[in-house]
Amino acid sequence: MDLPYLGTALTFDTLEGLRNWIFDVDRAVEIQDFALPEVIAGDVWPLVERYRKALDGHKGKRGIHGPFFGLDISNPDRDIRPIVQKRFLKGLEIAERLGATHMVVHSPFTYWHVLNAANYPKIRSDMFAASAECLAPVLDRAKEIGCVLMLENIDDTDPATRVDLVAEIDHPALKVSIDTGHAELAYGRYNAPPVVDFIAAAGNLLGHVHLQDADGYADRHWHPGEGNIPWAPVFAALGRLDAKPRLILEVRDRHHLLPQTVKRLEALGLAR
Repeated sequence: MDLPYLGTALTFDTLEGLRNWIFDVDRAVEIQDFALPEVIAGDVWPLVERYRKALDGHKGKRGIHGPFFGLDISNPDRDIRPIVQKRFLKGLEIAERLGATHMVVHSPFTYWHVLNAANYPKIRSDMFAASAECLAPVLDRAKEIGCVLMLENIDDTDPATRVDLVAEIDHPALKVSIDTGHAELAYGRYNAPPVVDFIAAAGNLLGHVHLQDADGYADRHWHPGEGNIPWAPVFAALGRLDAKPRLILEVRDRHHLLPQTVKRLEALGLAR
C-alpha cells in the first residue's frame, strides 16, 4: 500500500529543526506566521524573503495559513467586508511570492447558527450570500496565481454547511478543509458527528486536512495518537475519497517530535 507522505504546518522558528525531515522527501509545508494580525498588517516582505531562502531547493507543495483573527467572511456589514478582503488579498500576495498553492481561511458557522435556524430562517441564505460576495474578488485573484482557498471548520457542528457553501459558490479556487481536532472538539462538546462524518460530508470537495489530536474538550493541537481521535478509521475514510487532499500535521508544540509521530503512524500502516 502506498502510504501518503504527511506535510507539516510550521513557523519560521520551527523550520530549521525540521529541515532535513522535510527536505528528504519534499514534504508539503504550510507557513503559519502570516495568520497573526500584527504580522499580516505590517511589513511582511523581509520574512517572506527569509522563507524563500530557507526553502531554496524544496520541491514539495507549499501553502500558507491565511489571516483569520476577527475576519468573518459572512459579516453582514458591507463596510467591513473590504477589510476582510484586503487581508486575504495580502495573504495571496504572500502566497504568490512563496510559490504557495493553498491558503487556509476560516468558516463562519457555529453551533449558535444550528440552534437558532428556526428563529432566524434567513440566516443561512444571508450568510451564504455575504460569504460569496466577500470572497468573490479573493477567489478570482487566487485563481490567477494558481492558489486554492481551503475553508476550514472552526466552530462548525454541522459538517455539511460549509460544504454546501463551497458547492454553491462553485469556484475552482475554493475547496473544503477539515481540522480533525476542531471536529473532535465539536463532537465531544456539542454532540456533533465524529471526524469520519466530517470527511464523508466533504467528499470530493475536500482539498486539505489539518491533522491534530484532541480530547473532545478543547482545541489541543496534540500530536496524533495523544488524544481521542481513532486514526485508523480517519485515514480509511480519507482513502475512500477520489479526492487527494493535502494532509498537514498541525501541532501546537514539540515540533521536533514530528518525525517520531509519523513513524508511529507508519508502523500502523496509516501514513509516512
